[in-house]
This record gives sequence, structure tokens and C-alpha cells, in this order.
Amino acid sequence: MSMRLARLIMEKRAWIEKLYLVGCLFSLLFMNLVQINYDLTNYIPSDATFSVGLDIMEREFGYPGTGRVMLKDVTLYEAKQYKDQMEMVDGVDSIAWCDSQTNIYAGEGFIRMDDIADYYQDGCAVMDITFEEESDSERTKQAITELRAIAGEKGYFVGMAIQNKSLIETSASEMGRILVVAVIMVYVVLTFTTTAWTEPLLFMVVMGVAVLLNRGTNVFVGTISFLTNNVAIILQLATSMDYSIFLLDSFMRWRDSGLSDEEAIVKAVDEAIRSIFASSLTTVVGFLALVTMKFNIGFDMGLVLAKGIVFSLLSVVFFMPAMILRFANWNDRTKHRSFFPDFTPLAKGVYRIRHVVLVLAILIAPPAYVAQGMNHFLYGNDGVGASEGTQVYEDDQEITARFGRSNMLLLIYPDESDVTERAMGEELESLNYVKSVTSLANALPDGIPKEFLPESTVEQLHSGGWCRMLLYIRTKSESETAFQCTDEIREIMKRYYPEDSYVVGETAATEDIKETITEDSARVNRLSLLGVFLVILCSFRSGLIPVLVMIPIEVAIFINMALPYIQGVDMDYMGYIIVSSIQLGATVDYAILVTNNYIAKRRELPKEQACIEAIVLSCPSVFTSGTIITVAGYIVHLISTTAAIGDLGHLIGRGGMFSLILVLTLLPALLVTFDDWIVDKKHRQKLFAQPLRLKKWKATTLERKNTKSGIGKRRIGK
Repeated sequence: MSMRLARLIMEKRAWIEKLYLVGCLFSLLFMNLVQINYDLTNYIPSDATFSVGLDIMEREFGYPGTGRVMLKDVTLYEAKQYKDQMEMVDGVDSIAWCDSQTNIYAGEGFIRMDDIADYYQDGCAVMDITFEEESDSERTKQAITELRAIAGEKGYFVGMAIQNKSLIETSASEMGRILVVAVIMVYVVLTFTTTAWTEPLLFMVVMGVAVLLNRGTNVFVGTISFLTNNVAIILQLATSMDYSIFLLDSFMRWRDSGLSDEEAIVKAVDEAIRSIFASSLTTVVGFLALVTMKFNIGFDMGLVLAKGIVFSLLSVVFFMPAMILRFANWNDRTKHRSFFPDFTPLAKGVYRIRHVVLVLAILIAPPAYVAQGMNHFLYGNDGVGASEGTQVYEDDQEITARFGRSNMLLLIYPDESDVTERAMGEELESLNYVKSVTSLANALPDGIPKEFLPESTVEQLHSGGWCRMLLYIRTKSESETAFQCTDEIREIMKRYYPEDSYVVGETAATEDIKETITEDSARVNRLSLLGVFLVILCSFRSGLIPVLVMIPIEVAIFINMALPYIQGVDMDYMGYIIVSSIQLGATVDYAILVTNNYIAKRRELPKEQACIEAIVLSCPSVFTSGTIITVAGYIVHLISTTAAIGDLGHLIGRGGMFSLILVLTLLPALLVTFDDWIVDKKHRQKLFAQPLRLKKWKATTLERKNTKSGIGKRRIGK
């Protein structure tokens, strides 16, 4: 069946090239129509408390973006002038400052400065901004640009709307740099691991087409997260480049055996269909586990990454054969010697220290597993748009140093009684961490009906049978203190309004994200492990081999995730879940390759020699793939100033490196240790009857070392 398909691909390669050209043109036209989402709250399940309250608020009041500005080196009078000017900006709804409570024209000598310390001190004024539209709307972004122009060098801006604008701008600029550097570095890696100067160009063309098709077809997904948009291309390149390497190596081996180019490509495609499929399936299964996350960012990331692997596989099988024939003459003319060393000394060293490696793994794995669950995690937007290294972070440090924190919460509850609303507002205002409370009942003097107020004012706080109360509390948006304060506010509100009452705001959203995503963690890990286990089980038809294959990858994941705890740094929880699945799906292929080679060699050699040969055979492919994913991850980490993206890259790069090391050290030790259970008994008996096998193996090894032909000259693919 696969041979017939291979011949059909060869016969119809001109039509296939045209089809891929049409697909690329389609992708170029539609890739820019894909919407990018930067707000994590959009991924909270629709039945979560926050989502229900947010839906009500958006329907009745809208969900305006918010921000905070500090003006430095200004008098009270100058601050008032700035405020009046900024309130006139299109898109700004209101700016809260002390001028609503204090006559700032009376002069500083007649004003009790302690009463306005939350708004003005030491020549600095801080104001809370409410925009007319949501944080990521074009109107809000334009308003922020105008506000910055008005404030000039005196202005320091923070808040959700400012974070979103900063994130959009930095992501767009950094994405281009990441891609350029990644392509250059991957090209360099391929140059050192191939045997012709034009081979890397061939690989990049094929993978570039696969990436373009994946990016263009995201239009059918609709909206994808900024995380997916920033890491999908790099991960697709890093996790599927070896498919194309395998096909080219197979083609070269068949051609060197005497076949024509056309016959060699048919044989190579037939071999690739059977070999690459199982390898790619483990990666797809690992990525698809993310789709099951209730926190819906996993859906688009898992779908886009899995789709990318499928496009890479299809491009290698259908499109690359035509490209190999087009590049064949160039590759022949630009051949160079292999830069890979002889890996035999490394393999022998690994075999000698196998017992030490096993002991170290047994000692390290349990504490690493415990430590990776003890990390201090970030769940919300604090680890995204306001991370260290951004202008928003620097501004936040300046404002916090002078005025402390200001975190807005919005309470949504039924419009039942002004008396009840006033009582609740007064109780909330008495809390020492509450900075201010704004509600219609508290703003009205006693005995004055709300009909006396302008309709535009009333609609901001009472609408459609619902009330909205705005609270500013003195906490970060994400911290244990913020969560405790929000819980206490929610309990007070529930005493006055037991049913249909909700807390909305960044802290409330982060609480629901935390609850949702922590529930996702165990399920995603179980599903990814089970899926990969079943794929390997079907490939090897052994219950023990999948366990042995997955142990080095899981130990690598534990160590990778434990390091942030040891270093004492915060870790984004999304990265924790996502990278666990990515590292398993992307690097388990290395372990499958080593195991395949060991079992194949074990049919001919004693286990010591089989282990060494398996490592030697596997090193070129594992080093190529592992280096690419490590380099790609660290490029993202070093270039991106967005913590969620940079940390994701760091975890991917470091995880790839740990997986590479453990697959080449721990897995061979496990295979040798459990040799009696994974190698067919009849093969072992056959080996024991051939005492000259060891001499033959040593002679073969010596001949290969002296001639520097065979292993190392070309990579052996998966």
C-alpha cells in the first residue's frame, strides 16, 4: 500500500507542487486575518463565576479598560490641568483623582495633605483612568497613545489596558527578531549536521512551506492566543525538522546502492511513510492532550501545534520528494565531509557509567518530582504584560514605591434597595485595605432620588435591574493577599445579596484561572502519558518498552520543572502544563529511536556491543533534533521580554537539552538492565552459540574508525 502511494507521489509530483503553491498563496492571503487574543480572561470557562458576572456586566454596563497614571514633578494645580486635558481624550470615560473630594485651588497651605496622600505627595499625582471601551480595543489603544503624548516625560502608566497595548507592540516587534535569529541558528545547526552546503536550504524550504500552511489555516480556528502565535512556528520547526532529514538520508542510501533518482525517491518515501508516521503520532498525541484543558488556551495551542506536525508530515511525504529531485544536483556539487565526530568513545563511556547513571536517576527523580510541585506559580496577566524588563514593569515600580498598589474590583448585584446598597458600600469602605468605593447609593445624599442625577451617570452604575460598584483595594492584582481580600469582599457581598452577585476584575479572573488551570494539570499529564504509551505499545507490542522509553523523558521533565523552585523564581503555570506535554511529545522520539536501534542490534550482537552500537547510530539524529529544539527555545527566552513567552521558551530549550542527555545516558542503562524482558529469548540463545561475535564486532568497529566511513558520515533517521 505504501509503495503504491510512493509511486503515485512520484508520478504526480508536478501536480503536487502546483497544489502546494496554491496552498502557500492561500496562506499568505489569509494568515494576517487570524485574530490574536492577548486577554487571558477570555479563556476562562463560560460557566465559571467570573465569566457569568462578566457576561452580565458587559451586557448592562460594558467592560471598560482601566489604567493608572502618575505625573511626576507637578503641583496640585498643574496636576489638575493635566487631568482636565486627559479627560478630553476620545476613548477616556473618566479619571478619578482627589479633586472630586478636595478644592485643590485653595492652595496647598489650606489642604490637609494627609487626606489626599493616596492621590498626591512629594510633587507626584496619581490618577485612576477608566476608558469607554475594553482594554484591547483600537479606540482604547489610541487613547493611551494620546495620554502618553500629553503626559510626556512626566507620565508613568500602568494597568490592564496599558499592559495589553504594551504586549501587542512588543510581541509584534519581537516576533520578527525571534524568527530571523531562529532561522539563522537552525540553518547553522543543519550546516554542521549535513554533508552538503545546500541541504539545509532544502530542509528550510520544505519546513517553511509546512509552517506557512499551518499559519494560514489558523484562519479556520478563528482566534488564537498570543502564546500560540509566538511559539507555534519555532516549535513546529524544532519538533519536525528530523522528518525531512530522515527522508533525505533514506534517499541518499538507496541512490548510493545503485538505484536511479526516481527509484531511490520511491523507496525513500515508502520507508518514510512507515517510519515517520509512528514518530509523528507520539508528538501529535502529546500536543492534542492540551486540547482537553478547560482553560481554553490549551485548545488553540494544542490544535495549532498538532496541526503543524500533520502539515510537516504531509509536506515531507508529498512535497519534499519533488524538492529532493530539484536539489539533487546542487547537493552533489556542494558536498563536504561530515562534521560529526566518531561517537564510539562516547557510547563506550556511557556504557561504562550505566550503573552510576541509574543510581543518580533513582536519587534525583523523587526530590525533583516533589520540588516541581512546590513552585510558586503565576496564573494571570501579571506574568504577561507587566513582566520584568518591560516599560510597564518599570513604571509600576515607580508608582508603587510612592503610592502603593491600586487594584480595581467590580461588584455586580441585583438592583433591589438603595438602603442595602448603601449599607454594603459603607461596610466595604471601612475595610483597611479598601482605598475607595464608588456606587450610586453612596454617591447620593440622603433622601435624594437617583432621578435627580444625569441619566449618563446612573447608567454607569444602575442598568437593566443590575447594580455595579467600583472598589479600589491596596493590593497587587495577583497575590495571596489580593485573593484573601477578594474572598472577604465576596463574603460581605453575599451577606447582602445571597444570590446572583459576582465579583469581576483582574484578581477575580486570576482566581478562576488558578482554579481552572490547576484542575487541568493532572488530566493533561495523564492523557499525554496514556496517549504516548499506547502509541509506543502499538509500535513495539510490548508492555515494558513504553515504560522504559518514557522514564528518561519524565525524569527530564521533573528536573526541568524543579529548577525554578531551586532557583527561587516564579513560574507561569501555563508554561508548567504546556511544556510538560510539549517536552514529552517532542522528545520521546529520541527515546524511540535509541530503543529501535538497540533492539535491531541486539538481534546480532551481545547486549554490551548492541548498546554501544545503538548509541552510535542514534547520536547524529538525536543531537541534531535536540540541538535544534534547545537552540530554538533559548532564542525565544533570550529575545522575548514578555515573561510568559520567554519562560515558555526557557522551559522548552532546557527541557530539550535534559531529554537529549538522559535519552543518551539513562535509557541505554535501562535497556541493558531489562534486556532479558525486552529481547526475544531465541535471539539471545542464538548469540550465545556464536562465540566469535565479539571479535567480529570489534573488527567492524576498528575498520569504521580507521576508514571514517559508515556511522557519522550520514545520519541514521528515526
